[in-house]
Amino acid sequence: MNGFLAWLSSALLLLGALIGLIGAIGVLRLPDSYTRLHAASKAGALGAALILAGVAAASEGGFALAALFAMAILLATAPLAAHAMARAAHRSDLPPVTGPLGDALAGAEEEALAEADPRAPPPKPGAPGGM
Repeated sequence: MNGFLAWLSSALLLLGALIGLIGAIGVLRLPDSYTRLHAASKAGALGAALILAGVAAASEGGFALAALFAMAILLATAPLAAHAMARAAHRSDLPPVTGPLGDALAGAEEEALAEADPRAPPPKPGAPGGM
């Protein structure tokens, strides 16, 4: 391995570890499950991808290709998994910490179901779109 690849792989590994640390601090400090999930999925996926890129730069041949393939799979699936978990948490009525704008998804599912099926029950009172 030449000097440039050694420096590149060291920089990628350190940057990935730093971003992973920032994501871990976000998981500890943020107020609710949704923002913690966001910090863990975004920073965790980017940090792990940078670490895998550093491993690929440090290695040769088939192992570098395997690390790049793992990085591509990670970057493709981590946001989808985080979205699915956040949607499941919202459907199970886990309350988010909302600001002045409120919860945009609170009545959206009930309204969409009511438009699709007229026999569906009306939205809950107090929810956007409700009475």
